[in-house]
Amino acid sequence: MESKIRLFGHPIHPILVVFPLGLFATGVLFDILYLIGGDPTLPNVSYYLIGAGLVGGAIAAVFGIIDWLRLPYNSRAWNIGLMHGIGNVFILALFLLSWLRRGRDLIPDTTILAVSLSAIALAMVMAWIGGELVYRLGVGVDRGANINAPNSLTHESASGTVTSSRTEPTLHG
Repeated sequence: MESKIRLFGHPIHPILVVFPLGLFATGVLFDILYLIGGDPTLPNVSYYLIGAGLVGGAIAAVFGIIDWLRLPYNSRAWNIGLMHGIGNVFILALFLLSWLRRGRDLIPDTTILAVSLSAIALAMVMAWIGGELVYRLGVGVDRGANINAPNSLTHESASGTVTSSRTEPTLHG
């Protein structure tokens, strides 16, 4: 099943998820470095990284929901996608809690760090599940994908014939 909303031939959701994942992981790393070394600028940086990750995660979720709604209801992909989405909402909730629990000075305590580390661990599992959707179940993969497929910006098929990029994908149950 191809993704409905694409940018330059690629589904938008997997393009966007790298931002919150990277921002959250870097924010947690800066919290750990602060707790080890005490540099007072690190909690401020972490606070803004996690805040940006929350915004990025919310934006990525919109495109994930759009793709998920196109899956056949109650199929294996639909059920795994539901689990993936619920897990990611839980991750956003954990990071929101971590973000909101920081005091006026934005200093993380061990509870905040534990919440953030739990969210990172869950994010790794949800990223794996997202990979299962793409690599195992083919969600978001072009119908003509193969090792000799042309560039996604062209309208040529792998055989060299011109095809229309405006065809609607069909849903397979």
